[in-house]
Amino acid sequence: MLRLFRPHHDAQTETPGPDWRPPSDTVWIDLLDPTQAEEDAVELALGIDIPTREDMAHIEPSSRLYQENGGTFMTATLLAHSQDQHPTSVAVTFILVHNLLVTVRYDDLKAFNIYAARPGGHEPDRGVELFLGLMDAVVERLAETLEHTSAQVEACAVEIFGPSRARRFEPLLTSLARAQSISALARSSLVSLGRLCGFAALAPEVSQSLSSPPHLGALQHDIQSLTEQASYKSSHIAFLLDAALGLINIEQNGIIKFSSVVAVIFLPPTLVASIYGMNFDHMPELHWVAGYPMALAMMVASVVLPLVWFRRKGWF
Repeated sequence: MLRLFRPHHDAQTETPGPDWRPPSDTVWIDLLDPTQAEEDAVELALGIDIPTREDMAHIEPSSRLYQENGGTFMTATLLAHSQDQHPTSVAVTFILVHNLLVTVRYDDLKAFNIYAARPGGHEPDRGVELFLGLMDAVVERLAETLEHTSAQVEACAVEIFGPSRARRFEPLLTSLARAQSISALARSSLVSLGRLCGFAALAPEVSQSLSSPPHLGALQHDIQSLTEQASYKSSHIAFLLDAALGLINIEQNGIIKFSSVVAVIFLPPTLVASIYGMNFDHMPELHWVAGYPMALAMMVASVVLPLVWFRRKGWF
């Protein structure tokens, strides 16, 4: 899909023909899962070579950040589907060329939709201003995701260290594992955006603007702060996972200890009962009047004595 954004106009979807050209006041061309025909039309109209999906997947900085044919090409890895069960990361390319912004992506990203839907979201009359505004929206979205993840992690911490009867470890571990995955993907996105913003300062559109370098510097500061927050959150989640696993081990040890004590307690009376349950002719206790009370007393004593011993040792 090819969408055009122009100042004071609603976004419009285009189906480019052979000689397609964007309107002269276009500031943003958004290619969402573009077809080959849409890519060819934009390349012909702007005189650039749009990177393919395979090119965008490369991790080498030289393949992701470069200048060519008067354009500045910047590819970042962004967090996607953070609210779904399985969050992922996707590559997005930002191109500054001929005073307009071209974005190439193969997944629907909420930050793009939020920015495009804002009143005046695409009002800037220059692509560099729109690029910086879009970067603000992406960073804000990552900040919201980290804040939401932090709230979930704190809720898990309260439940882990709360009353033992209230703990349910399986959903806790699942929630912490998901939070760890989101934090790791968010940190990867922030590192990628930090590199992108550092390279964006070399773009002529940015260096020739008086307001763009300070704006870009503020973005880099925010990205650095969020990167540190994501790193701290990952460490906190790792601690909570270790604590949860430790508590699981403690509970399992308690269960095993209780079972062992019960087995030891009931083993001696079982032995006494087994002995006097044997059908031998020469067992004089079977004919004693006090034989039955004696056997019961032996069973009780064999239970009480281990209990007293375990209590003194602090095992039970």
